[in-house]
Amino acid sequence: MNIIVCIKQVPAVSVVGIDEETGVLLREGARTKLNPYDLYALEAAFLLRERHGGTVTAVTMGPPQAVQAVREAYYMGADDGYVFSDAKFAGADVLATSYTISQGIRLLGRFDLIICGKQTTDGDTAQVGPALAEYLGIPHVAWVLGFEGREDGILVQQDLPDSCETAFMKYPCLVTVERGALVPRLPSHRRMKEMRGKPVVILSIDDFLDRDEGKYGLAGSPTRVVEMFPPQVNEGHEVWTGGGLVLAARISDKLKEMKYM
Repeated sequence: MNIIVCIKQVPAVSVVGIDEETGVLLREGARTKLNPYDLYALEAAFLLRERHGGTVTAVTMGPPQAVQAVREAYYMGADDGYVFSDAKFAGADVLATSYTISQGIRLLGRFDLIICGKQTTDGDTAQVGPALAEYLGIPHVAWVLGFEGREDGILVQQDLPDSCETAFMKYPCLVTVERGALVPRLPSHRRMKEMRGKPVVILSIDDFLDRDEGKYGLAGSPTRVVEMFPPQVNEGHEVWTGGGLVLAARISDKLKEMKYM
């Protein structure tokens, strides 16, 4: 089974620089970490490989420093890794991002399954995985809590608001994995030693079959960020003591004072 896992490097701090002109995050040089939801996607891939054999390939889109995210995936168990990186990819929205990743994956050859985390902690759209599947023309199921690989496809349990639905898809297909579905393994010291010299392949728009710059980055994004700003930090607080009726009255007075009532 040939599995591709889409991962992403996200900010590791609560305050990130913002380009005032474009409204996009300034990722170059910022402290980063591997998107927490992607840890579950990687674990799902490793379990399927252990049961059915095959390879796990980690792919990501981002600046050159995104190589570190792929290296972390190596240390957890990934066999190969690719970064789709080009200045022309910067500022991409969901559609441009998923199109870019789809073009990179087309270069990798045959695959059976693509696994994504449910969402990222910086964008929180949960749309890139399904949009990627649409660009590749393959079926997909989101919010997967459980799975069972079979010879010709995968059986999954999908977490819906009021129920859990079972679905079967034939390969090739895509799933997005819910947080908490599995317990991700930690990077292995032995793997770190084994994979220290393992190269990470970087692909740019010049490597893609479709080099139309109007489909990538800001140029290929039909949506624009109107305004983005870090939340205001408010450290002021009051401590009240007393019985229930006293505290209820104080809360009521405070809400009236703040014109919430």
